[in-house]
Amino acid sequence: MADWENLRHFAALAQAGTLSGAARQLHVEHATVARRIAALEAELNLKLIDRRGRKLSLTADGERIAALVEGMERGARAIDRAVEGSRSELTGSVTISAPPTFAAAMLARPLVAMRNQHPGIKVCILGETHSTSLDRREADIAIRLSRPTEGHLIVVKLTELSFQLYGSAAYLNQTSSDDWVFVGYGESMDAIAQQAALIKQMAARSICFRASTLEIQHALVRESGGVAMLPDFMAGNDSTLVLAASDQPVVMRDVWLALHPDMKGSAVIRTVVNAILEDFDVTL
Repeated sequence: MADWENLRHFAALAQAGTLSGAARQLHVEHATVARRIAALEAELNLKLIDRRGRKLSLTADGERIAALVEGMERGARAIDRAVEGSRSELTGSVTISAPPTFAAAMLARPLVAMRNQHPGIKVCILGETHSTSLDRREADIAIRLSRPTEGHLIVVKLTELSFQLYGSAAYLNQTSSDDWVFVGYGESMDAIAQQAALIKQMAARSICFRASTLEIQHALVRESGGVAMLPDFMAGNDSTLVLAASDQPVVMRDVWLALHPDMKGSAVIRTVVNAILEDFDVTL
């Protein structure tokens, strides 16, 4: 039988498309990935990778083996989830993927309270906005501002967030609305609801500061760098900021919590999920 580690490295290459991408995914050097794949080709006596030119591509045999290995990985992850889901003791680690600003403002209180009651539980919070795979156990719980659609997940709506256009009182007092400059996300985020509303408000004006996080946008607005579409839970508690216009539209975003069905049976994960849901007065 082929060495599982060799198969795993090959699967990562098939998914990432490059040696460097596979290396980042597996947290190893790209030379390790190349060595493992060469070993797998020797074990199977098959050419799996076409190395002509600078671009790597899968051969027909490589495509077939990659599909088989993907099925093996799904089975291995299912076993992992089944084992985790069968544990009843309140000791273990739980990883939560959530937007960083929301996590800081809304999750700290219920999670600290839960940990005070169950000190055997350790929590890792990944502050991120991109989609994290629950199927691949990149996280145990995901919180997103759009309803997760991957696979068969348990999904529950936590709350709604409101976004409005804010500026510093000093900036708005000294700057005509026709001369406002704007603070927003990068262009890759133009389609999300609050950014689209910001662009509509801008008319012919431009975004002069682009930042990947709300914390940075908030800081720029506080320094009179312009106006930005910020969540009320963040800007509404800042005495230096005021609404930029009284008649502006309010952008609403739903917040969703998701977990894999296999993990619902885990006492540790269920305890963390229940702590979050109870704080938002939501039931699963």
